[in-house]
Amino acid sequence: MNAGAQSLAPPRGVVLSLDAFRKIALVNAVFLVLIVATGATVRLTGSGLGCRHWPGCEPGDLLPAQGYHSYVEFGNRVVAAITVFVTLATFVAALLARLPPRLRRLAFATFVGTFLQAPLGALTVHYHLNPYLVLTHFLLSLLVLTLGVWLWVEVAARPRARVPRWVALGGTLVWLAAVVLVVSGTLATAAGPHPGSTVVRRLWSFQPAVYWHVRATAVFGVSFAVALLWLWRNRFATHVRAALVVLALLAAQMAVGEIQYRTQLPWWLVLVHVTLAATVWAAVSAFAIRLWRPADI
Repeated sequence: MNAGAQSLAPPRGVVLSLDAFRKIALVNAVFLVLIVATGATVRLTGSGLGCRHWPGCEPGDLLPAQGYHSYVEFGNRVVAAITVFVTLATFVAALLARLPPRLRRLAFATFVGTFLQAPLGALTVHYHLNPYLVLTHFLLSLLVLTLGVWLWVEVAARPRARVPRWVALGGTLVWLAAVVLVVSGTLATAAGPHPGSTVVRRLWSFQPAVYWHVRATAVFGVSFAVALLWLWRNRFATHVRAALVVLALLAAQMAVGEIQYRTQLPWWLVLVHVTLAATVWAAVSAFAIRLWRPADI
């Protein structure tokens, strides 16, 4: 993959500005969040087999037949195709912007990971929504989202001062706690009343997933609060703003999570929860990655 990224050189005389690439990288990250939301819609509405063929919806027919589930599933495929195109355009833009090789490789990896979602989705349909394939499909989406956010952070404006190493390590602890939060939350959803369709067996069990989810929340909350307090007291304004964005999104996420639990998990509210989770994940990843970046001096 590295060789493929490095072998593509930008055309001579064509140069894209860094400011333009920053906007493209941001759009790229937004689409990577959007595809998580549309994929969750397919799962939560039980539309995973709304299109029983791939890439067309039915054998010999590209477009979906009239039916709610087929439209939901095909709509997700359209958004996925657009997202693949956006990640490819981002990689080409990275070449035109003459970014350093490591950033070109990062853009290339984001494109490849997004592209691999297509055959994985085809396998998921072929094996009638095997829960492990469904879980892998979702977690790959989050991995690709992490790469997209990482790329955007790398080209965004740098902080004016670098934090001590122990603070950066604390940010990594926050991120690792978020990993456990996301995985346990995914397992809780997979074990809940909306596993994707009536034909999909539930994965693992609900209570152990919630057990780990709650404890990961505690680790995340304490480590994040300590990091935020230190950054605020030492006037690292750029990092504080990023942390406040995480805090606001997290507050909304927790509120929706509590409401959905007390209202017997209506699917549309679970969808809001999953979409917010992807957004929180993106914000936490950006916060943690930014702590490791060199200062702009």
